[in-house]
Amino acid sequence: MEPLIGQGTRPAASGATGGAAGAPAGANVIDGRTETFMEDVIAASQTIPVIVDFWAPWCGPCKQLGPAIEKAVNDARGAVRLVKINVDENQELAGQMRVQSIPAVYAFFRGQPVDGFMGALPESQVKAFVDKQIKTAGGTPAGPSPVDKALEQAHAALATGDHGAASALYGRVLQHEPANVAAIGGLARASIMGGDLDTARDLIENAPEGAENDTAIQAARSALELAEQAGSAGGDTAELKAKIERDPKDLQARYDLSLLLYAAGDREGAIDQLLNIMRRKRDWNEDAARKQLLKLFEAMGPADPLVASGRRQLSSLLFS
Repeated sequence: MEPLIGQGTRPAASGATGGAAGAPAGANVIDGRTETFMEDVIAASQTIPVIVDFWAPWCGPCKQLGPAIEKAVNDARGAVRLVKINVDENQELAGQMRVQSIPAVYAFFRGQPVDGFMGALPESQVKAFVDKQIKTAGGTPAGPSPVDKALEQAHAALATGDHGAASALYGRVLQHEPANVAAIGGLARASIMGGDLDTARDLIENAPEGAENDTAIQAARSALELAEQAGSAGGDTAELKAKIERDPKDLQARYDLSLLLYAAGDREGAIDQLLNIMRRKRDWNEDAARKQLLKLFEAMGPADPLVASGRRQLSSLLFS
């Protein structure tokens, strides 16, 4: 990757907000172009890291990544800069940078490309990427913003089953950042936990364009599907347990029981029933138990310790 690009004068800053003390509004996030690449990126990166985001208006993943990377850069309060390059308007530059797919992100420091990635990433990974560039340049990443702190508290409340507190915290985040995908997905899951499936469905269906592949929205969608399945499951928990006690090989009863247990908050019990089905008949009902386990894991999220344990047991069954 040879950063020998034409010189020019930097364009006016875009509408982004934020910036270092004394810097013009929007100085941390600017719209770049081929003619100004030397000034915007090569020269600017002599003092602070500069991240270059190659994007296009028609690119769905770009619409997901853009707000996340802009937020991470603005939260850094001037320790790093973002230059956004529209590939449709700067095809020569994209070619020189060997951009083959978008979004494509490169980090520059002291005039040289030092890091990068392609494709949309979750917001947490985007922030980690930005923080890494700041540390590489000898700076200190900014601490979590008030919004980040509220999200952490909301996630923690949701993990303990306190959907009321989680809903309130996610709502506060959305008052400040209406397009915050993590908060939208979290509020949808809290609504599901509280039995309000209609609100959850509206939140998922009206998420920002390009957010459908975000892990928070995918988790909320899976949780909604599970809740809807539980509503259509036959029998009640006591009845299904009695059926299984009479006939441990009644795999449909175990499957229906797993749905009801999950809806009641017994996630471990739900996972155990599905794993039990796989131990007895791995491919039962066209692999329904394995597919349902994966849906549970997605709805619960990778940070849940039950997910890690469940995945280990699933792998053992699949590859033993």
